[in-house]
Amino acid sequence: MGINDTYFLDRNNAVLIVIDVQEKLCRAMEPEVLSMLIANSSILMESARELSLPVIATEQYVRGLGETIEAVKSQFPTAALEKITFSCCGDVKFVEALKATGRTQIILTGMETHVCVLQTALELLEAGFVVHVVRDAVMSRHEKNWLTGLDVMGAAGAVITSTETVVFQLLKRAGTEEFKKLSKLVR
Repeated sequence: MGINDTYFLDRNNAVLIVIDVQEKLCRAMEPEVLSMLIANSSILMESARELSLPVIATEQYVRGLGETIEAVKSQFPTAALEKITFSCCGDVKFVEALKATGRTQIILTGMETHVCVLQTALELLEAGFVVHVVRDAVMSRHEKNWLTGLDVMGAAGAVITSTETVVFQLLKRAGTEEFKKLSKLVR
């Protein structure tokens, strides 16, 4: 696998995964950081819609943590998949949904960085997927845990990236109608 296969996202091979942006988890987060996560996740979901990328969303133990917050949930193309394993890959419905996309590049967003996002990233890497973790669209309750999760995923081979980088890699070029629409989201 070359640099382009790993570091450049291909809109025909990428899937966006939104992990566990749920009511009770959100209440425990730093409001300013949560606001950034919601804004950047929204940009990524709008970009996925515009560029026809599949989106898979998950919810961890809904009875205990509540549903996905409405600001994020309202943008899902399909219902979130409930799971009880920290890694999304521990849930059969998630694995089936991911396989059904036929895609091998994963864009990860959500929470918490050092738990569900980390464990999902590690299992996806082990399974041979290329994983891009959007550092400004993932979070943990504590900054040290967020940084630890990012460090471990990067050391394991995930690409640590940003919302704007993802959008422009998926677009590939300026001057298109898609560029005109999506570039406004990151200004």
